[in-house]
Amino acid sequence: MLKHFVLTQLLAQMTAKRKAFTFVDTHAGAGSYSLGSDFAQKNAEFETGIGKLWKAVRLPSALDAYLDQVRALNRDGKLHFYPGSPQIALQMTRPQDRLHFFELHPTESEVLQAYFGNSDRRISVRAADGFAGLKSTLPPPSRRGLVLIDPSYENKEDYEKVLETMRDALKRFATGVYAVWYPLVQRNESHRLAGELQKLADGDWLRVSLKVMAPPDTGYGLFGSGMFILNPPWHLEAILGEVMPVLAKLLGQQGQGSYKLQFRQT
Repeated sequence: MLKHFVLTQLLAQMTAKRKAFTFVDTHAGAGSYSLGSDFAQKNAEFETGIGKLWKAVRLPSALDAYLDQVRALNRDGKLHFYPGSPQIALQMTRPQDRLHFFELHPTESEVLQAYFGNSDRRISVRAADGFAGLKSTLPPPSRRGLVLIDPSYENKEDYEKVLETMRDALKRFATGVYAVWYPLVQRNESHRLAGELQKLADGDWLRVSLKVMAPPDTGYGLFGSGMFILNPPWHLEAILGEVMPVLAKLLGQQGQGSYKLQFRQT
């Protein structure tokens, strides 16, 4: 949810200007998800995330704008489907914009291809490694671009791949907006990633993280997530300053919700 909320804010900023832009999702997943599927119902994790937000009232306008993107798939007012980043991008972009979706996992790639492959000429869907594929999209023809990098990090090598990819991307297209998602887990690579990304940034950056529970005693398992944005829109930190306390309160389990927000403006 943190990733998708931030994405809606970034897309809203990109579409505020008339000039076209390119959106690249390096690890796009299946596009959208049925919350009634056997997989979704098995652990029902959505009930502690979007399920809580769906029922909330008097939310900040920025959070309500994010929920509008979820409501677009649930016209009857009941929560049946959840949009992934490709679906959100499809809903928020314009005829002049271009979208590139990469997904290497064979099952999710097949679903993504079937869902988006022939539906819109603006969209390119590739069953490929997004780390490598990003190179072919930079710099975009319009010289305006938003890149979302959000691997699973199930393989610890993904942390170094993120850094290698960002080094290369900034050489090709230094003025792009880059949003990197990362998990909060008890792994050294996770703790170091945002700091290493900060070292790569010559210009503005923003770092936000949301913890929803205490780190598990076992030392394993996700207890939150974070986003690191290079070249963020100037007003994003103010929006997050309003929204993050609400998310921490709504989503925190057993009173363990908390957040951190850091940014630099040059």
